[in-house]
This record gives sequence, structure tokens and C-alpha cells, in this order.
Amino acid sequence: MIYGYARCSTNETRQDIDRQLRELRAGGATDKTIYFEYVSGAKTDRPELQKLLDVVQEGDTILATEVSRITRSTQQLCEILEIAKSKHLRLVFGTLVVDCSKTLDPMTEGMLKMMGVFAEIERNMISDRVRSGLQNAVAKGKVIGRPVTSPDSIPPVFYRYYPKYKNKDINKRELADLCNLSYPTIFKYLKVIEGEFEKE
Repeated sequence: MIYGYARCSTNETRQDIDRQLRELRAGGATDKTIYFEYVSGAKTDRPELQKLLDVVQEGDTILATEVSRITRSTQQLCEILEIAKSKHLRLVFGTLVVDCSKTLDPMTEGMLKMMGVFAEIERNMISDRVRSGLQNAVAKGKVIGRPVTSPDSIPPVFYRYYPKYKNKDINKRELADLCNLSYPTIFKYLKVIEGEFEKE
């Protein structure tokens, strides 16, 4: 059986994960045998990856477009390699084929581990750049994080239907539907508005 694994750090990069899924299908995996999730590669506790590692059986193949999609942790990569050896799996990371169905070639094993080290280094460099950028922005007086919601920033459509909610003609869910906004957004706007009323 051929299984695939795809990963992106956030769902904002959906186009990237779609590319991965296409490549996994081209490699022989199917929609039923592909596991994917939106989570950092540095995080070792990943539900979909664990499901995949639990379901694979002796002789199966695991596909990923590159090593960094499986993990950016050298330690975790070594753990996955040991699982592959014990279950005699084939690991395919892009053009690198790690065949553990037989005795693993030391050169291939060394190359895989080296790629894992590079993936971890790249992740650490990205984290350092982000941290440095945030510190620089703060030093320049920029506000980091999401802008604070104020009564003036709430869209007019909310104010149009808010009186109906206030008069108990509709509930929060109905207010959200009328405004075409998510329930959490409506809850946030209500908190802002009702906070303003309390000030008055």
C-alpha cells in the first residue's frame, strides 16, 4: 500500500499543500491513503502523522514531497526511520528513496539524516529571522499583533441588525447569519458594543 503525507504550517498556504497532494497522487497515493495537516514541522505531536505511522504495515510505502514535510526535527526523523526499519517500509521523500524493506544502505541513511539536519537548521533560521523582524518592528514603534477592535471598526451591517438582537427578536446565531459573519466575530463585536454601553 502506498501512503502519502502532506503538511503546511498554516492553512493560509493552502495552495502549497494542494501542490503536495497532487504530487502524492502522482506518486501512487490516493485520497483514502493521504494524510495531511496544518501544523509546524517542529511540532512532534501531530495527530495525522501519528495515524499514518500507526496504520502502515510491513512492505508499505510512505511518500512526502520532501523530508521537511515529514518533520523539521532531527530526533523525530531518526525515530521515524527506526519505525520504517522495524516495519520494513519504503520512505520516498521527493527523489530520495529510503528502502527499509531490506538492509538499508549506510550512505542513504546518512544522506537522509543529513537532510533532516538541514531541515532543522532552516527552521531555526526562519524562527530567528521572524524574531529579529518583530524586535525591529517594536523598536520602530509598530504595534505587533491583530489590531484592537473598536466600535468604529465594526461593519455597518452589524449595527443594522444589532437592535433586533438587543430587543431579543433574534439570537446570536441568527445575528451572525444575517450579518454573514462568523459566530466568534459576532461574539467579539457584542463584547465591544456592550462594553461601550457599560462605560456610558
